[in-house]
Amino acid sequence: MGETRPTAIEIADTVRSGERSAREVVEDCLARIDAGNSALNAFVHVDADAATRAADRVDDLVANGEDPGPFAGVPFGVKDLENCAGMPTTHGSVVYADRGPVAEDSIHVARLRAAGGVPVGKTAAPEFGTLSFTRTLAFGVTTSPWGEGRTPGGSSGGSAAAVAAGLVPVSTASDGGGSTRIPASFSGLVGMKPSHGRIPLEGPSGSQTAVVGLLTTTVAESARHLDAVAGPDDRDRLSLPATELRYAELIDSLATGGLRARWSPDLGFGVTDPEVAALCQAVTEELAEHAGLILDDGEVDLGDPVRLWFQAGAADLWLSLEPGMWPQLADELTPFVRRGLEATEKLGMARYAEILRLREQLQAHMAALFDEVDVVLCPTTAVPAFADKGPPPTVIDGREVAMGMATPYTMPANLCWNPAISVPAGLTADGLPVGLQIIAGRHRDAVPLRLARILEQARPWPRHAPVRGL
Repeated sequence: MGETRPTAIEIADTVRSGERSAREVVEDCLARIDAGNSALNAFVHVDADAATRAADRVDDLVANGEDPGPFAGVPFGVKDLENCAGMPTTHGSVVYADRGPVAEDSIHVARLRAAGGVPVGKTAAPEFGTLSFTRTLAFGVTTSPWGEGRTPGGSSGGSAAAVAAGLVPVSTASDGGGSTRIPASFSGLVGMKPSHGRIPLEGPSGSQTAVVGLLTTTVAESARHLDAVAGPDDRDRLSLPATELRYAELIDSLATGGLRARWSPDLGFGVTDPEVAALCQAVTEELAEHAGLILDDGEVDLGDPVRLWFQAGAADLWLSLEPGMWPQLADELTPFVRRGLEATEKLGMARYAEILRLREQLQAHMAALFDEVDVVLCPTTAVPAFADKGPPPTVIDGREVAMGMATPYTMPANLCWNPAISVPAGLTADGLPVGLQIIAGRHRDAVPLRLARILEQARPWPRHAPVRGL
């Protein structure tokens, strides 16, 4: 394995104590990006001057006896679908590639800054976050440090590649259908999708499936992140009230003995690569033993959420465009985005109402499922990482599958707003990471975090990829 870098928590602790300066940490990070990014294409924009100025402000607070916060001096990447003041937000699209820097941070980035974090640049994402791999007309292909020619996933692919390679300790992500958990699975990382509304969003959202988060190498970092950024904001009418829970404490204290759990290799609708299924089932059984879970043999059958997700997500795709862009700029869009817009342009209100009814039916299925059990465990993705240029495989275990079926198991938690986490389950015979997904009932974010922590302690995973030349 490659050199293991300090965690965000270790960095913050040394900066807060004065043992190490934030400027030194950030300069080291920038040097690593400079040395390693060309092989990965993880970052599409880096602002070294702004990062060092922010680091100096952190150091000034420490020098004055003030606490900069729980992410003091921690360099982080910002996914290029999320605003970071002073940097451009291109959404991975040619149509936005020439835009100048934005004036304000997203709520999420602003809270990370307030916690002492230092944004260093923007990470690659597929156009409007629409793909499970990261390839754009604007910036090209992002590749994984885990395997030559393999994808780190999508849509938070640049963030995943950067964290897995140790270029930054953590990087922001978003998840509208698995875009945090899929890259976590493909890249050997921890990817937490919190309950919808746990971290506020700003701006319009049509399908209301998306949340923001952080890609990390440890469960403790993910817990500290939620503690730092969760809480309501009036700009998001769906944001949840503040909670007195401290996730950083609960990952080591929450009682799990007797929790009811159910394993499913396919959630009742997918086809899973046998090696992926075997790795995840073995880890599930090990976790059940260490956590004291009651693992039943019931079935999980969620119908056909993939088609529903594609249709529900169409509204978000349309909201990614400014008025007047379609169809005038159609030729500048990637083929997948263009086809999606063409296919949904004339759905009409009747079809939209039907989508809402189908979504409520899925919600009822999920509610009934979590009346029976506390957690569902399944593979995060149906396959390991595929080619970095795409497309996803259309044959799994000898069976032809439809579009989206390489990464379908993350979608139900988005449609139904459940918290879910992907944690490393092991490596395939080819040395590629596989992720286990732990899904809990709504608002029970501490449960998947605690179970992920138990698994991490029982069978520690490699925190970084075997990066060559870094």
